[in-house]
Amino acid sequence: MGYTAKVMEHFSNPRNMGEIENPSGVGTVGNAQCGDIMRVYLDIDDQDIVRDVKFKTFGCAAAVATSSMATELVKGKTIQDALKITNEAVCEALDGLPPVKVHCSLLAEEAIHAALWDYAEKNGITIEGLEQPKTDIHEEEEEEVY
Repeated sequence: MGYTAKVMEHFSNPRNMGEIENPSGVGTVGNAQCGDIMRVYLDIDDQDIVRDVKFKTFGCAAAVATSSMATELVKGKTIQDALKITNEAVCEALDGLPPVKVHCSLLAEEAIHAALWDYAEKNGITIEGLEQPKTDIHEEEEEEVY
């Protein structure tokens, strides 16, 4: 199973790893089947801009790389633009993932959505287009997506 140079680069030198004290929103998503767990912390300002984003991921190289790339893609974006970042966009930004690892990018997308959901709940707001995220991603559900 070959990883692209970009995947290896983000795995070896992950961006935005860590946690944010008093975050605006936190989302945790896991995949019980492979054991990957991803937690995303967002710092959102009063202009609805994602000022900072950090992650903690327990998982394989692809899980760490997709977390790193996903946080890079949402940093500095508005809530609405952050919401539009899909697992396909994360895969593309990493120059692709082996088919058996595509679920990792789905985790990254869901973890961001979960953190946005947490932010909306804490602030009593509704983010248009945001559905309540799943906390566990199953392999079977992915097959329907692709």
